[in-house]
Amino acid sequence: MPEDLPLSSGEFARRSWLSPKALRLYEQQGLLVPDEIDATNRYRRYRADRLADARLIVWLRRLDMPLAEVARVLAAPAADLAGLVAAHWDAAEARFAAQRQLAAHVRDLVSGYQGGFAMTTTVHTREISARLVLTEQRHVTPEELPTWIEAAMGRLLTAAGPAGGPAGEPFVVYHGEVNHDSDGPVEVCVPVDPAAADRLAAPTRDEPAHREAYVRITKAQVAFPQILSAFETVARWLAEQDLTASAAPREVYFTDWTAAGPDDEVCDVAFPI
Repeated sequence: MPEDLPLSSGEFARRSWLSPKALRLYEQQGLLVPDEIDATNRYRRYRADRLADARLIVWLRRLDMPLAEVARVLAAPAADLAGLVAAHWDAAEARFAAQRQLAAHVRDLVSGYQGGFAMTTTVHTREISARLVLTEQRHVTPEELPTWIEAAMGRLLTAAGPAGGPAGEPFVVYHGEVNHDSDGPVEVCVPVDPAAADRLAAPTRDEPAHREAYVRITKAQVAFPQILSAFETVARWLAEQDLTASAAPREVYFTDWTAAGPDDEVCDVAFPI
């Protein structure tokens, strides 16, 4: 077949190593839209020079790249393609490393071993006074969580300006698990002066007074799944003390995250009791 003639969908699928099902999916996703659609019989045709994109999609999907990310790669300038693929694989390797540690943790759990992964950090308690907090809450996926927390924290810290700024350490409340089967919700809170409540535009709520048990961790330990150690340490301590959490666990950030180094203490993992 001359290379300047459009290819039928069947021929295009065969030469690009795509199944007809995959070709239809990529059309629906806007990744491989036909160059021609016959108005009478709805037959689809593709230019032969589209085969390069089709083959690139095959390879990107073999890297488990999500379709939305594939679309960004296809739309990017040629000079950026290698960098985008490298960034995808760097993220994948980081995810695999985290899963490797998590697998070791689960292996310890199912074998009845409770050492190793758990932190030896001492659990402390403190009294927390009632306070007014700016709040933003959302259901999030694990992939969305870090970016959303950073953005929400920034919005609330800005919103606290008319009240004279934050009146305490910001914290993140986990009202539910965040994993591939559960999306929280997660709530970001910034304490503010209640006397300035009428000057605030963002939503607020009252945080009741309570006692809380907590462990203090470093910036490196905040990374997932290391931070699970802190949550488990406090939960185990509560069980040993015959205590019950009275509200959802939270992460309390008490210093400048950006300026902190990996070994600097930045966060308390706390359970109200």
